[in-house]
Amino acid sequence: MTEIKGRQAEVIGRLREGMARGVLSFPLTSFHEDGALDLAGYRAYLERQLASEPGAVFPACGTGEFHALNEDEYRAVVEATVEIAAGRLPVVAGIGYGWAQALRFARIAEDAGADGLLVLPHYLVTAPEAGLVEQLRRIAAGTSLPLIAYQRGQVAFSAAGVRAIAEIPRVIGLKDGHSDLDRLRRLTFAAPDGFLFFNGAPTAEIQARAYATVGVPAYSSAVHAFAPEIADTFFAALRAGDTANTDRLLREFYVPLVELRDTVPGYSVSLVKAAARLRGLPVGPVRAPLIDPSPADLAVLEELLDTGLQLAGASR
Repeated sequence: MTEIKGRQAEVIGRLREGMARGVLSFPLTSFHEDGALDLAGYRAYLERQLASEPGAVFPACGTGEFHALNEDEYRAVVEATVEIAAGRLPVVAGIGYGWAQALRFARIAEDAGADGLLVLPHYLVTAPEAGLVEQLRRIAAGTSLPLIAYQRGQVAFSAAGVRAIAEIPRVIGLKDGHSDLDRLRRLTFAAPDGFLFFNGAPTAEIQARAYATVGVPAYSSAVHAFAPEIADTFFAALRAGDTANTDRLLREFYVPLVELRDTVPGYSVSLVKAAARLRGLPVGPVRAPLIDPSPADLAVLEELLDTGLQLAGASR
């Protein structure tokens, strides 16, 4: 990594501390029934999310339907997140598309007071690794905020690629969504000291124990977006080495949730939002091209939610 100092060093330190303390929160974005942004609903929802003290908050990312937000909506969401977080934990906003458009969002997030940026996989095209590195280099040249790369879908780095992006000023870490643990172990060895890694697989708790064995114990939690009680119970049991409780949560809640998730494309977000609505949280529907769960799937989800909350000693 290039020399770490100033704000970048501060953000890395706060992220590292937060990643050791709790799960990483990826909040939903609230919409009205007609599809318009519900900023008041988002603010009320986020207040409840942050009350559970996650390690960091990542607004307007995949779970927050970044792909469906225009620039004005994005600005409103990031500004609200920074205001509500009030310096208590790092705010890392999502950016994406090609580098030119990603920079437009980066500058909005920077003006809004975000602490860092998560670079989501680019739109549509596949690209060689040299292009992936250049994409990050161009984004880094246009912002003062620290960057975390997200490898998932068409974005995947080799050991040489990780060494290259770690040399880019302001690139501080990697979120992994591929779950190729052999490759990931090699990436962690290739990265310089201080480079951040975290598990960003869908429903990351399923593989949290395996990720920890290759040196990546921190993870994001989609379940935290609707049931912090369940996510925090799992996190505490995992860190305590309480395999009886982690296995019970996996067997009775997480694995059935993943099996339901895998039945329909986009359910990784749609089910999360539906579960939040079942708890009375003001998040509204998903935006197209995502679709809300069918009545039959919603009934299964409701049973799973009740099971998970019961296991966590909570109620709906």
